[in-house]
Order: sequence, then structure tokens, then C-alpha cells
Amino acid sequence: MTSCAMATAKCVFPVPIVPQKISDVPCNRASSKFAAYLFAEASAFSCPGPRHRAAAPGEDMRNTYRSTIKHLREYFDKAPVDLIRPTDIAGFLDELRDIPTTANRCKRVFSTIWNHARAWGYTDLANPCEGIRCFSLEKRLVYITDNIFDLVQQYAAEPLRDAMDLAYLTGQRPGDALKLTEQNIEGAYLVIKQNKTSKPLRIEITGKLAELMERIRARKRLKPIVTAALLVHTHGKRATGPALRYQFDQARDAAIERHPELAEQVRTFWFYDLRARAADDTSDVRGDQAASDLLGHENVQTTRRHYLRRGKVVAPTK
Repeated sequence: MTSCAMATAKCVFPVPIVPQKISDVPCNRASSKFAAYLFAEASAFSCPGPRHRAAAPGEDMRNTYRSTIKHLREYFDKAPVDLIRPTDIAGFLDELRDIPTTANRCKRVFSTIWNHARAWGYTDLANPCEGIRCFSLEKRLVYITDNIFDLVQQYAAEPLRDAMDLAYLTGQRPGDALKLTEQNIEGAYLVIKQNKTSKPLRIEITGKLAELMERIRARKRLKPIVTAALLVHTHGKRATGPALRYQFDQARDAAIERHPELAEQVRTFWFYDLRARAADDTSDVRGDQAASDLLGHENVQTTRRHYLRRGKVVAPTK
């Protein structure tokens, strides 16, 4: 039994027979309308207007909300909200047990929606997510070595090479790297406001990052279309996430085709791993706190828990 699958747990006490889904429970029109309003608010929360703007998360998190809410609406949209209980949350999680990462994210989003519904006066009931544990997920331990990084870059188009270097040298999420423009360069700093947390960072433009900035400027000077974006595609327009994702897949495929002995290592290389690579490499040179600062974390434990993958460097007994 998974920790989240409480709805399917065996019990020595007799339990009432209940419908498979909470949405199967008959409910009056008022209660059903209440549910519709609640999820309408959730959708608005992912595209905030004046009512929601103060509480709304960053852009990346809003994109996550939009995809997650689809799962929640499918299961809960017609549910009588005043009858939703912790066991229904457990049942929902159990339905998504094959995609545990998505299941855990759905639970967090549902909990957030419910808490805001309480604040906005839709309900005064306790949050049904309380006490329901998420699935335990194994920490991703893939570290991208110099060999694999250089190999993929060897078969990458110029825009992808710039994007990989920028993401690695700044330690930022792909979305944060993509939105950077020349206006983010203030004197000797690259100033970043992270989408997820809105936390500002000033990264010194020195060393390899300074070389990258000059390379980007030189390439942009040759393009017929001028844009303030730092990352541009071959025609000079702002690079997009889907375009870079396609180029990344193409570069990996080319590397695998020519170096089949490294296929497994190349195939497990995700673009997002560059953030963890930046954390590990920074930690090795300047310590865990420096890695945490680069990634924009409030707590160094977050960096250690989710991003540091190589392990501590230790001396032998003798």
C-alpha cells in the first residue's frame, strides 16, 4: 500500500459502501454550482486578474497550475464541495499512482486552491488535504559530466549552445534563462528576477559568463532582426522553449547515433539537469551556500535536498 492510497486500505472495521468517485455523489444544484465557482476561481488564479493578482504565483508556477487543474477538474468539477473529505483526496491520488510526480503536484495545487477558497469566503471547511501524505519520490541523481555536456554541445545548433551555456553558468531554470534581455545587464551584473519566486539575483558578469555575453552580442550583430533577448534563433528572433526543446532532442539523437556506447548517459540528460550541474560545480569550488545563493534558494537545505547530486568530497582514512 502506498502512503497516499488511504482510500483503498483494508480495515478490520466495517466501512460504508461509497461511490467510486466523489463526483458520483448526488448533489443539489447549489452545491454543484459552488464547485463550478471554486474551479472557475482556480482557473482565474492561473491567469490572474485584479482579484487574484496579489496571491498569484510566478509565471512558471501559473503554467503548472493550468496543466494541473485539468486533472483536478476531471475528478472534482462536479463534486459537492461540502462533502469532499480526506478519503476523496486519497482516492484521487490513488487514481494517479502511475504518475506520482503529477499526483503530488495535483494535491499541492488542490490544497492551495482550497486555502484561497477559505480566504475568499467559498467555504469554512478544513482543508481535506491535511493528513494525506504524498507519494515518496526518489531523488534524481543524474550528474551531467563534462564529457556528456560537451558531446551534446558538439551536435547542437548555435542557439542551443548559447542556451545551454547560459542556463549552466547562471544556474537558472530554462524559463528564467529564456526571458533574459539586454535590459537585464546592469553594469557588471546580470540581474534576474526568477519566475517561480520573484526573487531578484545579481550575477557577476565575469569569467566564462562574460565570454558568453560577448559571444551572444557578436552573433546578434550579424542578424537582420534586432531583439533585446539574449537568446535568439538563427534568424535573429527571440528563441522559444519549444524550438530549443526540439534542438536539444535533435542534438541528443545525433550524439547517440554517432556514439552509441554513450547512448544511456546521453538519453538521461535533461536540459533541466544543467541547474543541478551548476549547483554541484559551484558547491565543489565555493561551498553549498554559494550554490544555494546562485540558484536563488532561501534555505541551503533546499539545494542540498534537490540539486546536489555528486556527494561530498571526503578524504580516505589514511
